[in-house]
Amino acid sequence: MEKKWFEYLDLAKIGVEERYKLFDYLVSKHGRDFIRSSLGISRYTIYRIMKRQVRITDDNLRKLLSLVSEEEFRQIVGARENLIARGLLREDGAIDYSLALELLSLASSDQYLKSLIIRFVVENFREDVKKALGIYLSNIVFRWSDDFAEFMRSRKKRKKVRRPDTIAYYKRLFMKYLEGKRLSMELIDYVVNHSNKWLRNVFRHYIQYLYYNRKISPETFGWIMEVVPSRSYRQRIRIYRIDIGKLYETMEFLRENHELYYLYYLIMYYSGIRLEHVVKFIASYSPEEMIEIPSADMVTKRLVCFESKGFCRYYLGLGEIEKPCEWIWFPQELLALLEEYRGIKRDRSKVSDYARNYDLLRPKYLRKLHWRIGTRVIQDKDVLRFIQSRFGELGTAEARYGDLLTRADNEYPNLMEVLRKGLKKPDYLKQLLG
Repeated sequence: MEKKWFEYLDLAKIGVEERYKLFDYLVSKHGRDFIRSSLGISRYTIYRIMKRQVRITDDNLRKLLSLVSEEEFRQIVGARENLIARGLLREDGAIDYSLALELLSLASSDQYLKSLIIRFVVENFREDVKKALGIYLSNIVFRWSDDFAEFMRSRKKRKKVRRPDTIAYYKRLFMKYLEGKRLSMELIDYVVNHSNKWLRNVFRHYIQYLYYNRKISPETFGWIMEVVPSRSYRQRIRIYRIDIGKLYETMEFLRENHELYYLYYLIMYYSGIRLEHVVKFIASYSPEEMIEIPSADMVTKRLVCFESKGFCRYYLGLGEIEKPCEWIWFPQELLALLEEYRGIKRDRSKVSDYARNYDLLRPKYLRKLHWRIGTRVIQDKDVLRFIQSRFGELGTAEARYGDLLTRADNEYPNLMEVLRKGLKKPDYLKQLLG
Protein backbone atom coordinates (compact mmCIF):
# COMPACT_ATOMS: atom_id res chain seq x y z
CA MET A 1 0.00 0.00 0.00
CA GLU A 2 1.35 3.43 -0.96
CA LYS A 3 2.51 5.55 1.96
CA LYS A 4 0.76 8.81 2.70
CA TRP A 5 2.74 12.02 2.39
CA PHE A 6 3.01 12.66 6.14
CA GLU A 7 4.40 9.18 6.80
CA TYR A 8 7.69 10.41 5.32
CA LEU A 9 7.99 13.01 8.10
CA ASP A 10 9.96 12.53 11.29
CA LEU A 11 7.25 13.48 13.80
CA ALA A 12 9.74 13.79 16.63
CA LYS A 13 11.31 16.75 14.80
CA ILE A 14 8.05 18.73 14.56
CA GLY A 15 8.23 21.26 17.37
CA VAL A 16 5.64 22.00 20.05
CA GLU A 17 4.68 25.38 18.62
CA GLU A 18 4.29 23.97 15.09
CA ARG A 19 1.92 21.31 16.48
CA TYR A 20 -0.23 24.00 18.10
CA LYS A 21 -0.23 26.02 14.84
CA LEU A 22 -1.53 22.98 12.98
CA PHE A 23 -4.18 22.35 15.67
CA ASP A 24 -5.37 25.99 15.60
CA TYR A 25 -5.58 25.95 11.81
CA LEU A 26 -7.78 22.85 11.76
CA VAL A 27 -10.06 24.10 14.57
CA SER A 28 -10.65 27.32 12.65
CA LYS A 29 -11.24 25.37 9.46
CA HIS A 30 -13.49 22.53 10.75
CA GLY A 31 -14.65 23.54 14.24
CA ARG A 32 -13.94 22.15 17.73
CA ASP A 33 -16.46 19.33 17.62
CA PHE A 34 -15.07 17.90 14.37
CA ILE A 35 -11.48 17.98 15.67
CA ARG A 36 -12.53 16.51 19.06
CA SER A 37 -14.28 13.65 17.24
CA SER A 38 -11.29 13.12 14.88
CA LEU A 39 -8.84 12.93 17.78
CA GLY A 40 -11.19 10.99 20.08
CA ILE A 41 -10.69 13.34 23.04
CA SER A 42 -13.00 15.18 25.47
CA ARG A 43 -14.14 18.80 25.30
CA TYR A 44 -12.07 19.50 28.39
CA THR A 45 -8.90 18.19 26.64
CA ILE A 46 -9.67 20.33 23.58
CA TYR A 47 -9.95 23.35 25.88
CA ARG A 48 -6.64 22.56 27.61
CA ILE A 49 -4.85 22.12 24.20
CA MET A 50 -6.18 25.51 23.06
CA LYS A 51 -4.80 27.02 26.29
CA ARG A 52 -1.41 25.34 25.60
CA GLN A 53 -1.78 23.29 28.81
CA VAL A 54 -1.57 19.87 27.14
CA ARG A 55 1.08 18.81 24.62
CA ILE A 56 -0.12 17.30 21.32
CA THR A 57 1.13 13.71 21.20
CA ASP A 58 2.65 12.06 18.12
CA ASP A 59 -0.50 9.92 17.76
CA ASN A 60 -2.78 12.99 17.75
CA LEU A 61 -0.34 14.83 15.46
CA ARG A 62 -0.57 11.99 12.95
CA LYS A 63 -4.36 12.31 12.98
CA LEU A 64 -4.14 16.07 12.48
CA LEU A 65 -1.72 15.63 9.55
CA SER A 66 -4.20 13.30 7.85
CA LEU A 67 -6.63 16.26 7.67
CA VAL A 68 -4.32 18.61 5.74
CA SER A 69 -2.56 18.52 2.42
CA GLU A 70 1.19 18.58 2.02
CA GLU A 71 1.00 22.15 0.71
CA GLU A 72 -1.13 23.26 3.70
CA PHE A 73 1.40 21.73 6.09
CA ARG A 74 4.28 23.63 4.45
CA GLN A 75 2.40 26.92 4.67
CA ILE A 76 1.42 26.37 8.33
CA VAL A 77 4.81 25.40 9.75
CA GLY A 78 7.03 27.36 7.34
CA ALA A 79 9.84 26.29 4.99
CA ARG A 80 12.50 25.82 7.71
CA GLU A 81 10.42 23.54 9.95
CA ASN A 82 9.20 21.66 6.91
CA LEU A 83 12.79 20.83 5.93
CA ILE A 84 13.62 19.84 9.53
CA ALA A 85 10.65 17.45 9.60
CA ARG A 86 11.86 15.92 6.33
CA GLY A 87 15.38 15.49 7.66
CA LEU A 88 17.07 17.96 5.31
CA LEU A 89 17.87 20.39 8.12
CA ARG A 90 19.07 19.56 11.60
CA GLU A 91 17.12 21.01 14.52
CA ASP A 92 19.88 23.57 15.11
CA GLY A 93 19.43 24.80 11.53
CA ALA A 94 22.53 23.11 10.11
CA ILE A 95 22.13 21.56 6.65
CA ASP A 96 22.45 17.81 6.20
CA TYR A 97 24.79 18.11 3.19
CA SER A 98 24.79 14.43 2.32
CA LEU A 99 21.01 14.46 1.85
CA ALA A 100 21.16 17.80 -0.01
CA LEU A 101 23.72 16.36 -2.44
CA GLU A 102 21.58 13.28 -2.98
CA LEU A 103 18.66 15.56 -3.83
CA LEU A 104 20.76 17.59 -6.27
CA SER A 105 22.03 14.42 -7.93
CA LEU A 106 18.43 13.58 -8.86
CA ALA A 107 18.47 16.55 -11.25
CA SER A 108 20.48 14.49 -13.74
CA SER A 109 17.48 12.22 -14.26
CA ASP A 110 14.63 14.65 -13.53
CA GLN A 111 14.33 17.38 -16.16
CA TYR A 112 11.78 19.39 -14.18
CA LEU A 113 13.94 19.44 -11.04
CA LYS A 114 16.93 20.37 -13.18
CA SER A 115 15.03 23.32 -14.70
CA LEU A 116 13.93 24.49 -11.24
CA ILE A 117 17.50 24.41 -9.92
CA ILE A 118 18.88 26.28 -12.96
CA ARG A 119 16.17 28.94 -12.75
CA PHE A 120 16.78 29.41 -9.02
CA VAL A 121 20.54 29.70 -9.51
CA VAL A 122 20.11 32.19 -12.38
CA GLU A 123 17.77 34.38 -10.33
CA ASN A 124 19.66 34.28 -7.04
CA PHE A 125 23.34 33.65 -7.80
CA ARG A 126 23.85 35.26 -11.20
CA GLU A 127 27.16 36.98 -10.38
CA ASP A 128 28.58 33.90 -8.64
CA VAL A 129 27.71 31.75 -11.66
CA LYS A 130 29.37 34.29 -13.97
CA LYS A 131 32.61 34.00 -12.02
CA ALA A 132 32.47 30.21 -11.95
CA LEU A 133 31.63 29.81 -15.63
CA GLY A 134 34.20 32.34 -16.75
CA ILE A 135 36.95 29.79 -16.01
CA TYR A 136 35.49 27.23 -18.41
CA LEU A 137 34.16 29.40 -21.24
CA SER A 138 37.35 31.11 -22.40
CA ASN A 139 38.44 28.16 -24.57
CA ILE A 140 35.30 28.34 -26.76
CA VAL A 141 35.73 30.45 -29.92
CA PHE A 142 32.81 31.14 -32.27
CA ARG A 143 33.52 29.95 -35.85
CA TRP A 144 30.96 29.67 -38.64
CA SER A 145 31.18 26.39 -40.53
CA ASP A 146 29.20 24.36 -43.02
CA ASP A 147 28.73 21.78 -40.27
CA PHE A 148 27.00 24.39 -38.08
CA ALA A 149 24.70 25.35 -40.97
CA GLU A 150 23.88 21.68 -41.54
CA PHE A 151 23.20 21.27 -37.81
CA MET A 152 20.56 24.03 -37.95
CA ARG A 153 19.00 22.48 -41.06
CA SER A 154 18.77 18.87 -39.97
CA ARG A 155 20.26 17.87 -36.62
CA LYS A 156 19.05 20.36 -34.03
CA LYS A 157 16.05 19.48 -31.90
CA ARG A 158 12.73 21.29 -32.02
CA LYS A 159 12.29 23.79 -34.82
CA LYS A 160 14.89 23.38 -37.54
CA VAL A 161 16.10 26.21 -39.79
CA ARG A 162 15.54 25.05 -43.36
CA ARG A 163 14.99 28.24 -45.35
CA PRO A 164 18.18 29.11 -47.30
CA ASP A 165 17.51 32.85 -46.96
CA THR A 166 17.21 32.50 -43.16
CA ILE A 167 20.49 30.54 -43.02
CA ALA A 168 22.13 33.26 -45.14
CA TYR A 169 20.82 36.00 -42.84
CA TYR A 170 22.03 34.15 -39.77
CA LYS A 171 25.45 33.80 -41.34
CA ARG A 172 25.67 37.56 -41.99
CA LEU A 173 24.78 38.27 -38.34
CA PHE A 174 27.21 35.64 -37.10
CA MET A 175 30.13 36.90 -39.21
CA LYS A 176 29.48 40.51 -38.19
CA TYR A 177 28.94 40.09 -34.46
CA LEU A 178 30.17 36.65 -33.32
CA GLU A 179 32.90 35.34 -35.63
CA GLY A 180 36.19 34.91 -33.73
CA LYS A 181 34.68 35.98 -30.38
CA ARG A 182 35.38 33.96 -27.24
CA LEU A 183 32.46 32.70 -25.21
CA SER A 184 32.40 34.82 -22.07
CA MET A 185 30.09 36.56 -19.64
CA GLU A 186 30.73 39.81 -21.53
CA LEU A 187 29.70 38.23 -24.84
CA ILE A 188 26.54 36.80 -23.27
CA ASP A 189 25.58 40.23 -21.89
CA TYR A 190 26.40 41.79 -25.28
CA VAL A 191 24.06 39.40 -27.11
CA VAL A 192 21.25 39.79 -24.56
CA ASN A 193 21.33 43.59 -24.83
CA HIS A 194 21.94 43.86 -28.58
CA SER A 195 19.43 45.94 -30.53
CA ASN A 196 19.00 43.22 -33.18
CA LYS A 197 17.09 40.51 -31.32
CA TRP A 198 17.73 37.98 -34.12
CA LEU A 199 21.30 37.79 -32.82
CA ARG A 200 19.93 35.96 -29.78
CA ASN A 201 18.55 33.24 -32.06
CA VAL A 202 21.87 32.77 -33.86
CA PHE A 203 23.70 32.68 -30.52
CA ARG A 204 21.29 30.12 -29.04
CA HIS A 205 21.62 27.91 -32.15
CA TYR A 206 25.41 27.94 -31.76
CA ILE A 207 25.19 27.10 -28.05
CA GLN A 208 23.00 24.12 -28.99
CA TYR A 209 25.59 23.18 -31.61
CA LEU A 210 28.37 23.30 -28.99
CA TYR A 211 26.33 21.18 -26.61
CA TYR A 212 25.51 18.69 -29.39
CA ASN A 213 29.25 18.30 -30.03
CA ARG A 214 30.03 18.01 -26.28
CA LYS A 215 32.03 21.24 -26.21
CA ILE A 216 30.11 22.56 -23.19
CA SER A 217 28.60 20.81 -20.17
CA PRO A 218 24.87 20.27 -19.65
CA GLU A 219 24.98 22.71 -16.71
CA THR A 220 26.62 25.44 -18.80
CA PHE A 221 24.20 24.81 -21.65
CA GLY A 222 21.17 25.00 -19.36
CA TRP A 223 22.35 28.19 -17.68
CA ILE A 224 23.11 30.02 -20.94
CA MET A 225 19.83 29.00 -22.57
CA GLU A 226 18.01 30.31 -19.50
CA VAL A 227 19.93 33.60 -19.44
CA VAL A 228 19.74 34.31 -23.19
CA PRO A 229 16.07 34.40 -24.20
CA SER A 230 15.03 33.76 -27.77
CA ARG A 231 13.77 36.60 -29.88
CA SER A 232 10.34 37.70 -28.65
CA TYR A 233 7.44 38.08 -31.03
CA ARG A 234 4.76 40.67 -30.59
CA GLN A 235 1.29 39.55 -31.47
CA ARG A 236 -0.24 42.32 -33.48
CA ILE A 237 -3.62 42.44 -35.12
CA ARG A 238 -3.12 43.15 -38.80
CA ILE A 239 -5.95 44.39 -40.92
CA TYR A 240 -5.50 43.80 -44.63
CA ARG A 241 -7.79 45.81 -46.85
CA ILE A 242 -7.64 44.49 -50.37
CA ASP A 243 -8.74 46.92 -53.06
CA ILE A 244 -10.71 44.78 -55.53
CA GLY A 245 -10.40 47.52 -58.13
CA LYS A 246 -6.60 47.32 -57.76
CA LEU A 247 -6.80 43.56 -58.38
CA TYR A 248 -8.44 44.09 -61.78
CA GLU A 249 -6.07 46.88 -62.74
CA THR A 250 -3.12 44.67 -61.80
CA MET A 251 -4.28 41.61 -63.72
CA GLU A 252 -5.04 43.67 -66.83
CA PHE A 253 -1.68 45.45 -66.66
CA LEU A 254 0.27 42.19 -66.27
CA ARG A 255 -1.68 40.45 -69.01
CA GLU A 256 -0.67 43.18 -71.45
CA ASN A 257 2.87 43.93 -70.20
CA HIS A 258 4.40 40.91 -68.45
CA GLU A 259 2.91 37.52 -69.24
CA LEU A 260 5.19 35.53 -66.89
CA TYR A 261 4.26 37.68 -63.92
CA TYR A 262 0.65 37.47 -65.08
CA LEU A 263 0.96 33.67 -64.83
CA TYR A 264 2.48 34.00 -61.34
CA TYR A 265 -0.48 36.10 -60.21
CA LEU A 266 -3.03 33.76 -61.79
CA ILE A 267 -1.56 30.72 -60.01
CA MET A 268 -1.51 32.58 -56.67
CA TYR A 269 -5.07 33.79 -57.17
CA TYR A 270 -6.47 30.35 -58.03
CA SER A 271 -4.35 28.23 -55.64
CA GLY A 272 -3.63 30.47 -52.64
CA ILE A 273 0.06 29.51 -52.54
CA ARG A 274 2.93 31.92 -51.85
CA LEU A 275 4.97 33.73 -54.49
CA GLU A 276 8.15 31.83 -53.61
CA HIS A 277 6.34 28.55 -54.26
CA VAL A 278 4.89 29.74 -57.56
CA VAL A 279 8.43 30.61 -58.71
CA LYS A 280 9.67 27.12 -57.75
CA PHE A 281 6.61 25.51 -59.31
CA ILE A 282 7.13 26.98 -62.78
CA ALA A 283 10.93 26.68 -62.65
CA SER A 284 10.75 22.95 -61.81
CA TYR A 285 7.53 22.11 -63.70
CA SER A 286 7.72 18.39 -64.66
CA PRO A 287 4.16 17.23 -65.37
CA GLU A 288 5.07 13.71 -66.60
CA GLU A 289 7.38 12.78 -63.72
CA MET A 290 6.23 9.74 -61.71
CA ILE A 291 6.55 10.08 -57.95
CA GLU A 292 5.72 8.13 -54.80
CA ILE A 293 3.93 9.95 -51.98
CA PRO A 294 4.19 7.80 -48.81
CA SER A 295 1.97 10.10 -46.76
CA ALA A 296 -0.86 9.61 -49.24
CA ASP A 297 0.08 5.98 -50.02
CA MET A 298 0.09 6.59 -53.76
CA VAL A 299 2.26 6.53 -56.88
CA THR A 300 1.25 9.18 -59.38
CA LYS A 301 2.38 11.73 -61.94
CA ARG A 302 3.14 15.13 -60.52
CA LEU A 303 0.36 16.60 -62.64
CA VAL A 304 -3.12 15.11 -62.46
CA CYS A 305 -5.94 16.76 -64.43
CA PHE A 306 -9.65 16.22 -63.90
CA GLU A 307 -10.87 17.16 -67.38
CA SER A 308 -14.57 16.67 -66.63
CA LYS A 309 -14.28 19.18 -63.79
CA GLY A 310 -11.90 21.56 -65.53
CA PHE A 311 -9.05 21.68 -63.00
CA CYS A 312 -5.60 20.20 -62.38
CA ARG A 313 -3.61 19.32 -59.30
CA TYR A 314 0.20 19.40 -59.19
CA TYR A 315 2.40 17.88 -56.49
CA LEU A 316 5.23 20.31 -55.63
CA GLY A 317 6.23 18.31 -52.55
CA LEU A 318 7.75 21.00 -50.35
CA GLY A 319 6.55 19.53 -47.08
CA GLU A 320 9.70 19.39 -44.94
CA ILE A 321 10.41 23.13 -44.88
CA GLU A 322 9.38 26.00 -42.65
CA LYS A 323 6.74 27.21 -45.16
CA PRO A 324 5.47 24.07 -46.90
CA CYS A 325 3.67 23.72 -50.21
CA GLU A 326 2.62 20.21 -51.18
CA TRP A 327 -0.24 20.47 -53.69
CA ILE A 328 -1.25 23.19 -56.14
CA TRP A 329 -4.78 23.40 -57.55
CA PHE A 330 -5.49 25.54 -60.66
CA PRO A 331 -7.84 25.73 -63.69
CA GLN A 332 -7.01 23.51 -66.65
CA GLU A 333 -6.90 26.48 -69.04
CA LEU A 334 -3.59 27.59 -67.48
CA LEU A 335 -1.74 24.53 -68.85
CA ALA A 336 -0.78 26.27 -72.10
CA LEU A 337 0.87 29.17 -70.27
CA LEU A 338 2.59 26.78 -67.87
CA GLU A 339 4.08 24.84 -70.75
CA GLU A 340 5.24 28.04 -72.45
CA TYR A 341 7.14 29.29 -69.38
CA ARG A 342 8.22 25.91 -68.12
CA GLY A 343 11.72 25.99 -66.58
CA ILE A 344 11.91 29.79 -66.37
CA LYS A 345 12.76 31.30 -63.00
CA ARG A 346 12.66 34.84 -61.68
CA ASP A 347 13.80 36.06 -58.27
CA ARG A 348 10.70 36.62 -56.16
CA SER A 349 12.10 39.95 -54.94
CA LYS A 350 12.14 41.14 -58.57
CA VAL A 351 8.43 40.36 -58.83
CA SER A 352 7.68 42.35 -55.69
CA ASP A 353 9.85 45.23 -56.89
CA TYR A 354 8.04 45.24 -60.21
CA ALA A 355 4.67 45.42 -58.46
CA ARG A 356 5.88 48.27 -56.27
CA ASN A 357 7.40 50.23 -59.15
CA TYR A 358 4.21 50.07 -61.21
CA ASP A 359 1.89 50.51 -58.22
CA LEU A 360 0.32 47.07 -58.60
CA LEU A 361 -1.35 44.85 -56.01
CA ARG A 362 1.44 43.22 -53.98
CA PRO A 363 1.86 39.45 -54.47
CA LYS A 364 1.31 38.65 -50.78
CA TYR A 365 -2.31 39.84 -50.98
CA LEU A 366 -3.30 37.12 -53.45
CA ARG A 367 -2.98 34.40 -50.79
CA LYS A 368 -5.02 36.48 -48.33
CA LEU A 369 -7.66 37.18 -50.96
CA HIS A 370 -7.85 33.48 -51.84
CA TRP A 371 -8.41 32.67 -48.16
CA ARG A 372 -11.17 35.24 -47.77
CA ILE A 373 -12.98 34.01 -50.88
CA GLY A 374 -12.41 30.38 -49.88
CA THR A 375 -14.06 30.88 -46.48
CA ARG A 376 -17.21 32.05 -48.31
CA VAL A 377 -17.29 28.92 -50.47
CA ILE A 378 -15.81 26.03 -48.45
CA GLN A 379 -17.46 25.47 -45.07
CA ASP A 380 -14.83 23.07 -43.73
CA LYS A 381 -11.83 25.30 -42.98
CA ASP A 382 -9.51 22.27 -42.71
CA VAL A 383 -10.08 21.56 -46.39
CA LEU A 384 -9.19 25.14 -47.26
CA ARG A 385 -6.13 24.98 -44.99
CA PHE A 386 -5.06 21.82 -46.81
CA ILE A 387 -5.45 23.50 -50.19
CA GLN A 388 -3.21 26.35 -49.00
CA SER A 389 -0.73 23.92 -47.33
CA ARG A 390 -1.42 25.38 -43.87
CA PHE A 391 -0.55 22.04 -42.30
CA GLY A 392 0.45 23.51 -38.94
CA GLU A 393 -3.12 24.79 -38.46
CA LEU A 394 -4.81 21.46 -39.17
CA GLY A 395 -6.57 19.66 -36.34
CA THR A 396 -4.80 16.47 -35.28
CA ALA A 397 -7.71 14.31 -36.32
CA GLU A 398 -7.77 15.97 -39.74
CA ALA A 399 -4.08 15.61 -40.58
CA ARG A 400 -4.77 12.67 -42.95
CA TYR A 401 -3.65 13.08 -46.52
CA GLY A 402 -5.93 10.61 -48.21
CA ASP A 403 -9.11 11.95 -46.70
CA LEU A 404 -8.26 15.66 -47.08
CA LEU A 405 -6.91 15.21 -50.60
CA THR A 406 -10.17 13.63 -51.77
CA ARG A 407 -12.25 16.30 -50.06
CA ALA A 408 -10.11 19.07 -51.54
CA ASP A 409 -10.58 17.60 -55.02
CA ASN A 410 -14.34 17.56 -54.45
CA GLU A 411 -14.51 21.11 -53.08
CA TYR A 412 -12.11 22.85 -55.43
CA PRO A 413 -14.35 23.02 -58.55
CA ASN A 414 -16.87 25.20 -56.67
CA LEU A 415 -14.09 27.46 -55.38
CA MET A 416 -12.55 27.66 -58.85
CA GLU A 417 -15.84 28.78 -60.42
CA VAL A 418 -16.30 31.52 -57.83
CA LEU A 419 -12.71 32.69 -58.37
CA ARG A 420 -13.17 32.63 -62.15
CA LYS A 421 -16.41 34.59 -61.95
CA GLY A 422 -14.83 37.05 -59.51
CA LEU A 423 -11.97 37.72 -61.92
CA LYS A 424 -14.45 38.71 -64.65
CA LYS A 425 -16.92 40.71 -62.56
CA PRO A 426 -15.53 43.18 -59.99
CA ASP A 427 -18.93 43.83 -58.44
CA TYR A 428 -19.41 40.13 -57.81
CA LEU A 429 -16.27 39.91 -55.66
CA LYS A 430 -17.09 43.10 -53.80
CA GLN A 431 -20.54 41.78 -52.97
CA LEU A 432 -19.16 38.35 -52.00
CA LEU A 433 -16.60 39.80 -49.59
CA GLY A 434 -18.98 42.41 -48.23
